[in-house]
Amino acid sequence: MMLEDKVAVIYGAGGAIGGAVARAFAREAAHVFLTGRRLGPVQIVAEEIRAAGGSAESAEVDALDERAVDEHLSSVIDGVRRVDVSFNAVGIPDADVLGVPLIDLDVDRFSLAISAYTTSYFLTARLAARRMLPTGSGVIMTVTSIPSRAGTPLQGGYPPAMAAKEALTRDLSAELAPHGIRVVGLRPHGIPETDTLREAFGVRAGALGSTWEAWQETLAGRTHPRRLSTLAETADAAVFLASDRASGMTGTTVNLTMGSLDD
Repeated sequence: MMLEDKVAVIYGAGGAIGGAVARAFAREAAHVFLTGRRLGPVQIVAEEIRAAGGSAESAEVDALDERAVDEHLSSVIDGVRRVDVSFNAVGIPDADVLGVPLIDLDVDRFSLAISAYTTSYFLTARLAARRMLPTGSGVIMTVTSIPSRAGTPLQGGYPPAMAAKEALTRDLSAELAPHGIRVVGLRPHGIPETDTLREAFGVRAGALGSTWEAWQETLAGRTHPRRLSTLAETADAAVFLASDRASGMTGTTVNLTMGSLDD
């Protein structure tokens, strides 16, 4: 088991990627603490993990609320004495940020994605790192996407937000790696199993002039194997990065775009 006895806190665990990573961590024997802004979806994932024989606890935590994140981490420390992995998969509804040309976009809507994504990652990373420093070990992780590195239309402030998260990953690592804490990210391609990709298409469907099926084919055609990523591939990569076998990896965002984005 690659994560045996590891304690992992997952933010956004009720979403597709967060839930898949939580299940994968639990299968590898990690004790997972699942959080989300709404408790219901998180509880469903936790119940599935426990039904499969894993260890999972759930809590309602708004990852944009510093006090809520801090209090939850304190409760984890009180219960199991440490935090080994912090995984941020927090997202916001695509309808709030996508679908409007930049020249027509108001500054508040443009700033929304940048503020929400970077703030939640900063808060969860910083507060987890404070608990990891005394033990001299830990892994801080997040998820970004192709727009962090490739120009795409009608994405508003989402691409700058993803680029900022990747920059923050590098900066956190530069400060924390000397203390034994690794900081890494994953950058998957579009995953059809997620509501996020379907929402992103729906918001821009008119401008794209394409069907859902045709858009998937277009995206897949940009990858080397001519197919899109899966949740399982992303979750398996997350398991490896969180494990001690990835001890040489820090300050980097792993390219899971299947060749559609060059390193």
